[in-house]
Amino acid sequence: MTRPASRLWPSVLLLLALLLALGLGSLGYQRLHRAALADLTLRGESTLSLAVAALNGQLRRYDRLAGLLARQATIRAVLATAGDPAAIEAANVYLRATARLLDASDIYAMGLDGTTVAASNFDQPRSFIGGNFAFRPYFIDALTRGEGRFYALGTTSRVRGYYFGAPIDGPAGPVGVLAIKIDLDAIEASWRGSDYEVIVTDPEGIVFMSTHPDWTFGATLPLTEGRLERTRRTRRYAETTLRELPIRAATGADGGLTWRFGGASDAEYRVLSERMPDADWTVQVLIDTAGARQQALTRLAVGALLAGLAILVAVIVWQRRARLAERLALQAEARAQLERRVQERTAELAAVNRRLAAEVTERTAAEGRLRATQADLVQAGKLAALGQMSAALSHEFNQPLGAARNYAENAVTLIERGRIDEARRNIDRILGLIGRMGDLSRHLRNFARKPNAQLSDVPLSEPVAAARELLGWRLRAQSVTLRVDLPPLTVRAGPVRLQQVLVNILSNAIDAMEGCETRAIALTARAEGATAVLTIADTGPGIPAQLLTRIFDPFFSTKGVGKGLGLGLSISYNIVHDFGGTLAVANAPGGGAVFTLTLPLAGNAAGHGDP
Repeated sequence: MTRPASRLWPSVLLLLALLLALGLGSLGYQRLHRAALADLTLRGESTLSLAVAALNGQLRRYDRLAGLLARQATIRAVLATAGDPAAIEAANVYLRATARLLDASDIYAMGLDGTTVAASNFDQPRSFIGGNFAFRPYFIDALTRGEGRFYALGTTSRVRGYYFGAPIDGPAGPVGVLAIKIDLDAIEASWRGSDYEVIVTDPEGIVFMSTHPDWTFGATLPLTEGRLERTRRTRRYAETTLRELPIRAATGADGGLTWRFGGASDAEYRVLSERMPDADWTVQVLIDTAGARQQALTRLAVGALLAGLAILVAVIVWQRRARLAERLALQAEARAQLERRVQERTAELAAVNRRLAAEVTERTAAEGRLRATQADLVQAGKLAALGQMSAALSHEFNQPLGAARNYAENAVTLIERGRIDEARRNIDRILGLIGRMGDLSRHLRNFARKPNAQLSDVPLSEPVAAARELLGWRLRAQSVTLRVDLPPLTVRAGPVRLQQVLVNILSNAIDAMEGCETRAIALTARAEGATAVLTIADTGPGIPAQLLTRIFDPFFSTKGVGKGLGLGLSISYNIVHDFGGTLAVANAPGGGAVFTLTLPLAGNAAGHGDP
């Protein structure tokens, strides 16, 4: 090989290395970009699911309310009396109060010709009274199909909303339509500030909800004459001018749909879609792909930097080893075999010493970590004990607090309606609940005392009546029938703690029957020798056989995650045991769970005081 040719080889090798690095960099960027885009897509799918769930939840909240309100006597009367001022006034006031209670935007009643005769906004500047909405699909569908649903921009209020329509039936058929309008702006506002853009389009592809205000009332599909005519016919967007968004659709390398918006930014978005069949909407999440590109470039740069550092370290190590080898070779030639052996032995001892020093350092660090871990465990134990105590207190106070809140809300409504006596009775009930919580707090302070030293003769009907009153609002809200059959029995117990046991068992029964067609609880009692036997049976699904032996364990619950602490039955079991009684559970042959309490009858156990 000639000298000029030998000089070319380093340049050729350098060029090949650069080409190889560029190829590997391009391949690595593509893989990193796909991975980053897949990660963004996965998070976008989660955002899409949450957005669809939020919209469905809001719509289902009002799904059946229009039909229920249409059957109210006040609403039927305003259409049956043909313009009676008193009936119209009563309907207006009723609709205003109902709209405030339901947090609805507007509620109004229309005649068969579509003219509004009563509305919740009767006293507002832009009242619907006298307005005709016969052109709206929710009005037409309510009369022809029995219910109507429609999303539109209000022609009177100029506010977007979703409408529910239901027929108002008279003796000979429908006499009008009742409509409920709800506002979805709060959901739209909650989407803003996220990492993604969220839009909702109607069947014609027109955006009516968007985290990007400039896209609202823009079309993602071509505005053909047919689409425009269908939109004009229903006046979905009133007089708003519609426009096509400057979208260029394409298919990405991984098969996903991408949109590129024209303009100064020329941003590219990955598009994820999900239809809502009931509302006939399409919810779309737009993911800016610039983030994926930036993430891929950043990772590629970091990888290249680490690779360069690794190569540099390898070269330095190789050079140092080469120089050390040269020195050792020179020393081997200059010294005798004995000296070489001494040096080798010295090197071995030095290596052992370094290993020992490293082990000592590592063990010292491990001891420090162990001490820190032990301190953390002690602190965790303290926090766990505090958490258990807080959970128990929260569990036992939630029932009376929930009842007090319900009575307070009803009292506000009664005061607004001028029913002062009924409101005063509600406030008396709240004071009674506060007194009971005080008794329970006093009981919790004395929890460590000997339980058998504070029992008294308690008529069984009193704690049963108190528990029934405490849970009355839940029984009504869940449509649960409570049948009580008690003979005149007096037991030896603590009235407040016995009431606590009954509330826990009845509350669990109400929770267990959620979703059941038949919801009933039977509470009966009988005397057997020196004890009273109290049974509480529900019509729920019962308790799985393999869980019956664990049902009274602390922190064990058959409810879903976040719906129970697993303390109620454990506390109840210990309370009944303190009374000298027993608490057991079994499944009824016909279905449902049966809790059985045995308590000593008065005169068969010693004790005094009132816990």
